[in-house]
Amino acid sequence: MRNVFDGLRHALARNAARVLPALGIGSGAVAALVLGMSGGEPVQAQNSYSFTGVASCAGSTCHGRSEGNGAVVRQDEIATWQSPSAVSGAHSRAYNILQGRRGRQIVRTLGYNAQQEAENCYGCHATFAPVSQRGPRFQLDDGVGCESCHGAAAGWLESHYEVQGTHPNNVRNGLTPLEQPQARARVCLDCHYGSTDRGQFVTHSMMAAGHPRITFELDLFSSFQQHHDVDDDYIQRKGNPDSVRLWAVGQAEAVARATDLFARPEYGTEGVFPQLYFYDCHSCHRQITDGDERRLTFETNPGRPITFGQPPFNDENIIMLATVSDALAPARAASFRAAAREFHDAMDQGRGPAQQAAIALRTEALALSDALAARGYGGNDGFAVVAQIGSEATSPRFTDYAGSVQAVMAVDTMLNAMVNEGRITLGAAAGIRTNINRAYDAVNSPTSYRPAAFRAALGEAVSAIRRLR
Repeated sequence: MRNVFDGLRHALARNAARVLPALGIGSGAVAALVLGMSGGEPVQAQNSYSFTGVASCAGSTCHGRSEGNGAVVRQDEIATWQSPSAVSGAHSRAYNILQGRRGRQIVRTLGYNAQQEAENCYGCHATFAPVSQRGPRFQLDDGVGCESCHGAAAGWLESHYEVQGTHPNNVRNGLTPLEQPQARARVCLDCHYGSTDRGQFVTHSMMAAGHPRITFELDLFSSFQQHHDVDDDYIQRKGNPDSVRLWAVGQAEAVARATDLFARPEYGTEGVFPQLYFYDCHSCHRQITDGDERRLTFETNPGRPITFGQPPFNDENIIMLATVSDALAPARAASFRAAAREFHDAMDQGRGPAQQAAIALRTEALALSDALAARGYGGNDGFAVVAQIGSEATSPRFTDYAGSVQAVMAVDTMLNAMVNEGRITLGAAAGIRTNINRAYDAVNSPTSYRPAAFRAALGEAVSAIRRLR
């Protein structure tokens, strides 16, 4: 990121660049000196390590101000990231969560020693860089630090605060281009779904020990962790982010990640059982009675051609991506829906057919991701998505808790996008939000979830939005 700081620092950098070479001090040291004077880490041009740590970003003229009043970027990003209670500080608290009561219970239940805890947990609860790649100011207990998302900083730390620095140059030096929806989604999914990197996959055993269920929605999660202002300078350097694009690409990438991991034997199975992490938790974890009068606690889902009693794959993102394809990429809608049905159908046929169907569905999801990332956005895209969520083709599929949570988050995201674009007034949105909050209340807890009540509340919110088109 190009960071111009303030006029005093610019003058200092320019004067140092003129004076210090005469004393035999090179330009790399000039940059290190300027950064060092601001409280940051004096990173040399050539490092033996890749990860510099949060402290290297925390100078008062970098990202460590107490108030967000910087000339180009806010410069209070560290304070936002470190919030002790707000959702924006969740990443900084991630390591300490492991040391809390719930974290210690999980570790004891699984029988992890210190090395096993590190290998299985630190990949998502910290910036788990190899020891050989940690700089002198790197601290593992910083939690999920800057470099977990922005990439190892040794290569781009200097270039991103140069007066004439550019964002493309920073990316060439190793900065992760998080303004690109696909890049952002893949970084987020590493922990908010799972990856093949060490310590970035939550197994059913971990969940049985107490780890919370994993869910993901890119635009909403991005808003939770947004430490920057989308101002003219940001738009000039990185483009204008679009909430509908972020949400849609995030759904496609989530399906691609889920099916990729499921298709891998080392992730898709656990002993003689399938890896149950991939399945809908609440299809099995429900009240079981042994009385004369049965009471079904689930509804048949028209999007899943599986036999009665077969645990369903958690298809919350698959449902949403089918909605995306219908609304925003109709040329790919039929092939995606067919692949999704074949994937569910293959669950009755065995591991081999299910694995091949997962690979085919992943191919469709990645094609949708490319199409959604490349298309232009605007006009009535948000309205089209909302209408499709409430349509007769989609609404009957909200039979399960996880899929319903995704649906209400999606409608909430679309409403916020339409307000930001000036297509719906704040006053009108306030009235609609009453219905959305009723839908949120219906999914407040999986134990109190009632599909029919949820569909009714969501349907009223969708109808109210559609009337404003």
